[in-house]
Amino acid sequence: MSTWDPEEPGVLCLPGGRLVRGRRWSAPLGQEPEWGLYALWRRPAPPWPHAWVRWPDFGLPLDPQQAHDAVETAWELSAHARVEVACGGGRGRTGTVLAALACGDGLEPDAAIRWVRQHYDHRAVETPWQRRWVERWG
Repeated sequence: MSTWDPEEPGVLCLPGGRLVRGRRWSAPLGQEPEWGLYALWRRPAPPWPHAWVRWPDFGLPLDPQQAHDAVETAWELSAHARVEVACGGGRGRTGTVLAALACGDGLEPDAAIRWVRQHYDHRAVETPWQRRWVERWG
């Protein structure tokens, strides 16, 4: 397994040094991930290993435990593999998962949200309930 090219679009270096990619589901792929976490309403069918979290746009995951497990897996695999996170727009749900990953790297939830907004997308974690989900993560 390998890691991302840090110059590839959407690749984010988490505070602890792990590289993950965030993207809009329909965005051009670039380098293929080795594992993906997809926060989407409909089940995706990528040819690589992945987790699908049924997660409505602007909402929260329908199965919180499954979402927690998927984020934990993403965090663990990102130490040595190309892990990506994607949702429909690549901002709210993706940013929420990226903030949870930053919490896994030791940031407090508010700091993780600010960090993701600074380093990934200034509008990441779009809704108050997504913010609260990250706060519960920490």
